[in-house]
Amino acid sequence: MIAGGSRGIGLAIAHALAAEGADVAIVARDQATLDAARDGLVGHAGRVLAISADTTDDAAVVAMIEQVVAEWGGVDILVNTAAEAAKPGAKKTLAELTDDGLRNEIETKVLGYLRTARAAAPYMIENGWGRIINVAGLAARSTGSTWGTVRNVSVSAITKNLADELGPHGINVVVVHPSVTVTERLHGIIAAQAEAEGVTAPEIEERYAAGNSVHKLITAENVADIVTFLASPRSIAINGDAIAAGGGIPGPIYY
Repeated sequence: MIAGGSRGIGLAIAHALAAEGADVAIVARDQATLDAARDGLVGHAGRVLAISADTTDDAAVVAMIEQVVAEWGGVDILVNTAAEAAKPGAKKTLAELTDDGLRNEIETKVLGYLRTARAAAPYMIENGWGRIINVAGLAARSTGSTWGTVRNVSVSAITKNLADELGPHGINVVVVHPSVTVTERLHGIIAAQAEAEGVTAPEIEERYAAGNSVHKLITAENVADIVTFLASPRSIAINGDAIAAGGGIPGPIYY
């Protein structure tokens, strides 16, 4: 089950898991986008469900999990990506930070992830196996976006606490931190930025790529490959940890 699975990194993860033969349920708010994503997934071997739900609504979250359980008998893998994507380069000063801005971030990304895990975990416990993968972001490790740091650090904190609680039940919980990632949304941002600066899109792409250690833009499919491994039984040795998926941060050493 992929919350936020109708576009971007979430949709890439849905395709990667479906390619491995998994039955995939994608969740999003916009029905038209959800239907298009579902149609693109139908060619894989596994079954596909598309569920319209808002993860800021606890009743809707419970209902979407119950729908998957009713259809397929349980939930083995939960991937949380349902959150507003970070805007590259967007920075706000202290005076611009509002109470409602933080409330929105917490309600959507932090509590949203917690709600889905809370609803799915009992079925994983009953089955004796499961994977919960929370997609956060490398803003957790740097300044510049206060709300980005707060929400992603909070997701990491939830992840570790759930990992310690659920690990004995056969459920691994990890957090993946992408950075600037190539999605349809980033293509739009790059095009707009190139037009505004009077340069070419490849020049803007090179600028973004220079921000990581491999000097290449990381794609949604690259992130999905990591999540696919973490969703498998082969990831048993990784629990509660944060996996960076941004091509490497130059300079700092994380240990």
